[in-house]
Amino acid sequence: MIKVIVSAKVNPTEDGDKVREAIRNIFPDIGLKEEKLSEYSSRLSGKGDISAFTNLHHLIREEEIIDTSRTRLNVGLSEDRKSTSFIVSKQVATVGRLNYPAKEESLGSINIEVLADSDTEMQRFFDWLTPPTENGIPNFEINIDSV
Repeated sequence: MIKVIVSAKVNPTEDGDKVREAIRNIFPDIGLKEEKLSEYSSRLSGKGDISAFTNLHHLIREEEIIDTSRTRLNVGLSEDRKSTSFIVSKQVATVGRLNYPAKEESLGSINIEVLADSDTEMQRFFDWLTPPTENGIPNFEINIDSV
């Protein structure tokens, strides 16, 4: 079973509602909880299953960034190939767009961790979310129910 954990720090200079909106623009169906980190900062986090990726799946195709997205998933892939992690820009997400910063942004990014029961399941997830392409066009599309 595919699971996702999404989190983002809310800094003292940020509006918590805007950070919440940024996360919801990428993962609209994840319920978020807020944890106080200090008097002035907190962390928003939530968990979900593969259905939480439906909007991300759509955004990746809409923005024509399948290859870039697949690369980001591969960069964060664990040695046992059963988890991967990547970040997306909090600032860009506030306008409903998707961007993968090269490193954690100064005000923090949205952190996404994906967990699978097996390396085969993770590979099916990769192929569903970011299938191999030729000239930017997916070689195939997998139905979410088969992941």
